[in-house]
Amino acid sequence: MPDELTRLMCFLYEIGLLKRYKRTGWLVAGVRDPESIADHSFRAAMIAVVITALEGGNVERAALLSLLHDTQETRITDIPYVGKRYLKTTPNEVVTEDQLRGVPEQVRAIIGAVVGEYEEKESIEAICARDADKLECLMQAIEYREQGNQNTQPWIDSSLAALKTPSAKRLAEEALRTGSIEWVTRILDTDGSA
Repeated sequence: MPDELTRLMCFLYEIGLLKRYKRTGWLVAGVRDPESIADHSFRAAMIAVVITALEGGNVERAALLSLLHDTQETRITDIPYVGKRYLKTTPNEVVTEDQLRGVPEQVRAIIGAVVGEYEEKESIEAICARDADKLECLMQAIEYREQGNQNTQPWIDSSLAALKTPSAKRLAEEALRTGSIEWVTRILDTDGSA
C-alpha cells in the first residue's frame, strides 16, 4: 500500500501541471497570456453541469467527465488543432492507463472508466461534456476578442459547428448575442448596489 500511495501522490502532483500548461491554440491566435488547461477544464465542468441539467442527464457524471477530459495533456501537452494534422498521438485511454500505473485499483477503475466514456462519445453525459468543452472554447474566444484579440473567429466558428445538443446550441447563440461582462450590468441594473 505505501508504494500505491506514493504513485497516487505522484499522479496528483502530475495533474498539477495542468495549472501551469497553457492552452496552445490561443498562442496561435496571438493571445499573449492564454488560460491554462486547468482553467479551461474547470469552466468546462461547470458548463457541463448546466448543459446536462437542461438535457436531463446525470450532472455529476458529466461534470466528472469534463473535469478529467484533458488530464492526459500532462504527458502529451495541448497540441493545437493545426498540429494534430501532422502528429499521431497515443489515445487518451492509453495515456490515462500509463498515468495511473501502480495507483490503487479503485482509483484506476473510476478514472479509467470516466476517460473511456468521454472518448466513446455515446452517453448523454459524454455528449454534454464534449459540448461543454466546445462551448467553453467559444466563450473564451469571445472574451479574448472583447479584450482586443481579433484572431479568435475561427475558434468561435469551429466550436459552434461542433455542438450537438439543443441546449448547447441555444447557449452558444446566447453567448454570441450577449457580452462577457453583461452579467455585471444586469446585477447593477437589478439591485442598484455593488
